[in-house]
Amino acid sequence: MDSTRQAKTDTHPYCISRYYAQRILTREVRIGNTAVGGENPIRIQSMTTPPTQDIQATVKQSLALAEAGCEIIRITAPNKKAAQALGPIAQALKDAHCHVPLVADIHFLPSAAMEAAKHVDKVRINPGNYADNKKFAVKEYTDSAYAQELERLHEVFTPIVLRCKELGRAMRIGTNHGSLSDRIMNRYGDTPHGMVESALEFIRIAESHNYHDICLSLKASNPKVMIEAYRLAVSKMHTHGMNYPLHLGVTEAGDGEDARIKSAIGIGTLLNDGIGDTIRVSLTEDPVHEIPVAQALAQKAMKLWSKNPQKQDTPLSTNPDQIDPYSFTRNLTQPIELNSLKDSSNQTATYAIGATHPPRIVIKAHHPLEDYATLIQTICKHQIQAKENKLEGLLLEINTPQDLEHFTQLHQALETIIPFFVLDLSPEIDLEHLENAELPKTPNALILTQTLDKTDAHYATQLLKFCRDHQQLFALNAQAQDIENSIGPILSKMGTDNLILTTQANSESAQPFIHPTGHYRALLQTAKTHFPNTPIWIRNTHSNSIAPEDYFSDRLLESSILTGNLLCDGIGDLISIENEPNLEQAIPLAYNILQGARARITKTEFVACPSCGRTLFDLQSVTQLIRAKTDHLKGVTIAIMGCIVNGPGEMADADFGYVGGAPDKINLYIGKTCVEYNVPADQALDRLIDLIKQESKWVDPV
Repeated sequence: MDSTRQAKTDTHPYCISRYYAQRILTREVRIGNTAVGGENPIRIQSMTTPPTQDIQATVKQSLALAEAGCEIIRITAPNKKAAQALGPIAQALKDAHCHVPLVADIHFLPSAAMEAAKHVDKVRINPGNYADNKKFAVKEYTDSAYAQELERLHEVFTPIVLRCKELGRAMRIGTNHGSLSDRIMNRYGDTPHGMVESALEFIRIAESHNYHDICLSLKASNPKVMIEAYRLAVSKMHTHGMNYPLHLGVTEAGDGEDARIKSAIGIGTLLNDGIGDTIRVSLTEDPVHEIPVAQALAQKAMKLWSKNPQKQDTPLSTNPDQIDPYSFTRNLTQPIELNSLKDSSNQTATYAIGATHPPRIVIKAHHPLEDYATLIQTICKHQIQAKENKLEGLLLEINTPQDLEHFTQLHQALETIIPFFVLDLSPEIDLEHLENAELPKTPNALILTQTLDKTDAHYATQLLKFCRDHQQLFALNAQAQDIENSIGPILSKMGTDNLILTTQANSESAQPFIHPTGHYRALLQTAKTHFPNTPIWIRNTHSNSIAPEDYFSDRLLESSILTGNLLCDGIGDLISIENEPNLEQAIPLAYNILQGARARITKTEFVACPSCGRTLFDLQSVTQLIRAKTDHLKGVTIAIMGCIVNGPGEMADADFGYVGGAPDKINLYIGKTCVEYNVPADQALDRLIDLIKQESKWVDPV
């Protein structure tokens, strides 16, 4: 049987509910004086970046991390000398009255692991690199040959298991998508299933020695892959009677806004599922910057979980929705043609949603409509200055009949530069007001929406009829249960032409408390009954947030969690940013979330590791330099890796790679193939650009 297909058919449920967040109870594991899993809070982790043998620098950064709130600190041990340096590092931290647990990061050398275990509280083992091969060799393994490889693995891995058991050390078995062994790759492929099986092989060896102080991680740079891997791991562990705590992270996320978005998508999605005991937000920045982002994600999850308290005997869900959580497939919806506009080169650009069209973006205007002149100036300035990623849909609140008059003036000024408009009607606006208004006559250039409940079924039919009569679109905004029980049976008789579906979270008093993502999943389920294949609009609003705060970085996390979660489940044809008042921040945020979820690519994708003591060049400055020169290459993925540990493998999705090969020497890759070795660092960026041109993927910046 095909292994990918087997991963789908042999799975059990992976969470307690797809609609509300209830934490999955895991085994408690102690890491020094800190416990993870069980009923303990989510623990925050990070990793030091200086060379480990620079003891003073490593201690200094460890103290800074602890001061910032880091609860577990990982330090690389690439060789035995670095592992020996962990002893004086641990002692110096104790002398400074810092008792944060230390973790040794081990990849290739069992001897380094054996030494490191003497000095730290936990040892992280990467199954793909530890006692296994990674040469991208293609080889068919018979069952007997595969069994022999597992016996060899048992022999090589057993000593560190026994050492950790003897010394009372914990262990993290940390699989990376980019460093699966050739043996795993040839049997399971470069898949979440392969990641899970790689980890389970090592867990079984540890359990054969009655060793259970284990944490598990399954990281990838692609949030979709990472989400699927963790879900599958929980399902597989449940099948085998395992409940090890999980450490969450999106590896090689990069820096800046993009990295925070990708981390929020991956980590936030799993925390919504009730999965996760420790987290790290990997940034190609000073690791201290990781801590507040991780803390914010953890606090939101703990607040969600507190609404549906953890129970020892709560079974995993046996009644999931119709989404396959282990394999991405976009929810199929019917296409809706929106307006067409002339672009700067006088070419006609057609806008559409649904089917295979990429999700479109809508941004809410926070100016009062009576001040439409200021709003016109602001939008014209952006649309003229923006080379790419222009505003596509503008959402306006209509609170009074006068607002409809103001909209008429605004529309006349902007109709040639804004493809479509969305009017969010307050309860005070009714059909009579709409009939009397001078609304645009351009077909499908206007979407009307209004929040409705179970008493509004017949009114909904009138709104839909009005929109059809005037060649406009109607976005039904209602709770799934109101659609299921009242609106759906009546409105569905009219068919789905000109119809879009959306929803808003209800009050917190309902039990169990359904999270915002759960409301959209429920909406999709009832849509399959009453409005099949109808496009779904994801609205990022205050009410669709978990624990909103009034600053941009929090709105970034909230929007990424909701929209990214749904997009990675294949849900979403239209997204709106309504919780960010600054237009110049809201528009890039919308596009960056789509990029982070791999739902719509509008710029270069960067896969960049967060740096550690193995890094062979200044990763932060080099990443910024490469980004500055190549950020305009839409659809191109560039991997920037400090060393070879995850380099070629984590570049599975990358077109080009820039990897540290030796001090001040760079290896350049096309895909997984190294095409230039030991390029001097001061020439490497120019040579990278030459390779991009050679592959006909270069365009000159505008």
